Amino acid sequence: MANKIHHQILIVGGGAAGLSVAARLLHEGCKDVAIVEPSDKHYYQPAWTLAGAGIIDRERSERPMVGLIPAGATWIRDAVTEFDPAANCLKTRDGNEIGYDYLVVAPGLQIDWHKIKGLPETLGKNGVCSNYSYDTVGSTWENIRNFKGGNAVFNFPPPPIKCAGAPQKIMYLAEDYFRKQGIRDKSNIIYYCATPTIFSAPKYATALIEQVVKPRHIETRFKHDLVEIRAASREAIIRNLDSGETIVQRYDMLHVVPPMSAPDFVKQSPLANPAGWVDVNKDTLQHVRYPNVFSLGDASSLPTSKTAAAVRAQSPLLVANLLAVIAGRQPAASYDGYTSCPLVTGYGKLILAEFDYALNPCETFPFDQGKERYSMYLLKRYAMPLIYWNGLLRGGKWPRPK
Repeated sequence: MANKIHHQILIVGGGAAGLSVAARLLHEGCKDVAIVEPSDKHYYQPAWTLAGAGIIDRERSERPMVGLIPAGATWIRDAVTEFDPAANCLKTRDGNEIGYDYLVVAPGLQIDWHKIKGLPETLGKNGVCSNYSYDTVGSTWENIRNFKGGNAVFNFPPPPIKCAGAPQKIMYLAEDYFRKQGIRDKSNIIYYCATPTIFSAPKYATALIEQVVKPRHIETRFKHDLVEIRAASREAIIRNLDSGETIVQRYDMLHVVPPMSAPDFVKQSPLANPAGWVDVNKDTLQHVRYPNVFSLGDASSLPTSKTAAAVRAQSPLLVANLLAVIAGRQPAASYDGYTSCPLVTGYGKLILAEFDYALNPCETFPFDQGKERYSMYLLKRYAMPLIYWNGLLRGGKWPRPK
């Protein structure tokens, strides 16, 4: 028989989005907040770019979940398997049935390694690496520092993915490292990108092409998707998304970004839109069919980048609108799509992209953030982790860019 539990506010997911919302709700005086999260570890994933380039140890990105659950919240260490929003409840892996008055869905997304043929069995060896997991990020640095020349191949899959700038950040760092080691003239840097442009926001796309890609002679091939890896012959099979034809690309190092999607238990639920994401109003973050359900972060249908910076903007707005609904009012706070991507372009260089739904710049600083700067690299390297651990996850408040 199922163990039946009930909480006023139930949050699915103990990532940046779920913990931030929980902390804010508790700060606002909510007394019955529960978080469903099966993992005992929490990862600061933006650090994996730096770990993959040998700048920091990956262990610095990991902390025990028990120390991050906000005081006053109930941690249900279990995994959701099924939503029943019509009955205001969900079911879990351990046989629990949890009822709620209000639900916040923030489980992140899932990485679909299996969707690239040959990838799961060769990941982390045979020159194949990826920054997109704690377990494999070490293999990226091993490949970069042991590279002696040849073809270094990087890919970007069809979006959406988490941190859409990350696939090219590690490429720029690798190129910079090869240059510093004196092997750049023996190296071909090739970027296969499934999208038509290098970045969605035009200002920063232009900056990347003019300041980074062209001067450093990086080969960019847009509207191409990695579909298979033949590890024995070190060949990547790439599909031209216009013609449907495939080409064979030899590699000596291959950094792979796999396809990603909403978690299966979200895709298969009544909460999902046709693409599988939690179907919310892009302005209020309230579900379009179930008014006591909200969502933010990577699993939501919000048409903006899936980053911790986006969560930083979404979390206070969601809490304000959820509290309004609890009080019997209509949600009034409106999200403009703000997100940010710190585009590391080399060791000690960074372009800080900040933009909204319309892809217009929403810059924080009184200078042109479309230029590579050492100061912005220091922000990424030292300040952002502190903001994440001590601010975002704990429901901290700070001003938004004007």
